[in-house]
Amino acid sequence: MIPSKIFVLAFFPLAWAASPRVKIGKTTFKGREVTQLKQDFFGGIPFAQPPLGNLRLKPPVPQTTLNVSQFDASNFGLACPQPGFQAELMSEDCLTINVLRPSGLSPHAKLPVLFWTYGGGFQVGASSLFNGSTIVARSVSRGTPLIYVNFNYRLGPLGFPQGQEADNKGALNLAIKDQLAALEWVQANIGHFGGDKRKVTVFGESAGSIMTSILFLGNRIEKLARAAIFESGQAATSFTFTAARREGNWQNFVRGVASCSSVATSNNTFSCLQAANSTEIIQGLLTGIAKAPEEFGFEPTFDGPNGLYPDLASNLISKGQFARLPFIAGTNLDEGTGLIPLDISSEDALRQFVIANFTPQVAGVRNLDSAVDQLFKLYPNDPALGSPFNTGNETFGLSPVFKRASAMFGDIVFASQRRFWSDAASQAGVKTFGYLFTEPQPGLPPALGVTHTSELNFVYGVVPNPGESAAKVSSAMIDYWVSFATSLDPNDGRGSSRPEWPQYTPKNRVLMQLNGANLTAIPDDFRQQQIAFINSVPLTWHHRRFQV
Repeated sequence: MIPSKIFVLAFFPLAWAASPRVKIGKTTFKGREVTQLKQDFFGGIPFAQPPLGNLRLKPPVPQTTLNVSQFDASNFGLACPQPGFQAELMSEDCLTINVLRPSGLSPHAKLPVLFWTYGGGFQVGASSLFNGSTIVARSVSRGTPLIYVNFNYRLGPLGFPQGQEADNKGALNLAIKDQLAALEWVQANIGHFGGDKRKVTVFGESAGSIMTSILFLGNRIEKLARAAIFESGQAATSFTFTAARREGNWQNFVRGVASCSSVATSNNTFSCLQAANSTEIIQGLLTGIAKAPEEFGFEPTFDGPNGLYPDLASNLISKGQFARLPFIAGTNLDEGTGLIPLDISSEDALRQFVIANFTPQVAGVRNLDSAVDQLFKLYPNDPALGSPFNTGNETFGLSPVFKRASAMFGDIVFASQRRFWSDAASQAGVKTFGYLFTEPQPGLPPALGVTHTSELNFVYGVVPNPGESAAKVSSAMIDYWVSFATSLDPNDGRGSSRPEWPQYTPKNRVLMQLNGANLTAIPDDFRQQQIAFINSVPLTWHHRRFQV
């Protein structure tokens, strides 16, 4: 989940020179050298067959080798279809993967791997937006070199089909299956680039973190990675339903495909959609996303007992059905501000907003009014208690309801789920670390505070015009992330001077506050009563399925 209106990540361009080469099977991949950083880039490599024609709306067909002698891997591949991208920069043939490594590695180097999954509300995003050069450069300078990998996955109705027909055909959560196929490509091929397939750390933000978290359910990730970093997203962060709940969204998509519009309500749309041309399909995707009544109308769905997402996360975790891999998990101070309409102005509107987003479609919810009443008592209409936090009675020219709503949603969707995962994992003996990112964001409107996505530029080392505090926390974050990816501990003592990050345990529930002016460990007890209530009635917030 990522509000595209505040997505401000930007990267410096790469300068290219020589052409490094890697041979896999009979194919020689020709990359480019990032000369000023002494790095090799290989991009646009297919990891699955193009999801076109009869393969459209189907799980990816993995492709770990190519049937050509030469492949130009000197640039990123095209982005998957999405709103806001230039037409010539996107294509349905988008399932490609990219590798960035220190220059001149031998196949025997066996470096750890950082594998990135981007966010974007499951409907926007591209691997080309995330240049890992600074991360790789820092890993080398601190003496713990690693390889950075990222990839593209299908978006909107092509990545997350909705409706009963998609459920019947087993065509759900296709983008998460794209993610699995990309990880399988890493297992098959990263050794040719000098990486160690046994030392893969998966990390992602927002939708990318949610997708990665879903792979932790049912232990599907354990053969593909050894650790994870979750930035602002756990499995239950998205508003998860059965696919039938969003039948209308699917019909809007099909209506937007000119040659298939007449069959939109037939529950027999796939054959027509697979025969349509890409221009029509992309127009349908744009139409379906634009007409969805929710901000994010195409999200992960429950997909049955043998699926990737068979049940709500809290049910599976309570049964011990999750991967026991070490992880870092954190959130930003004001996650909710980017999800709330700026013009919300009445308690009644807020109440309807809560009900519309969470409760009416979940069978078996009892005492709904009581739960919402209690939520409103715990989040009173006092600007000093609202989000952006620590801003007193300032309302930034908005109704105080905005700060109240932002606090509620940030906790329901992000903070409560991070705390739930940290608690459950630590009680199961998993090595885990938590953070709260609080670095001020002077480049954003003050009403957003330290909002969703704010940490991204800091992780990637591309903070625009950083002051002393911003530069300090960005440096520390990269060192913590690289240290964890290479040693399974953020505290390897290398790189920048930074505080010891305590492990999160049942007896020491503590977070690292990521703030350059006050980089320190803090107790994980903020809004204890509010978050405890949210997690005590998980069914109400779609965090747990009702059991009859």
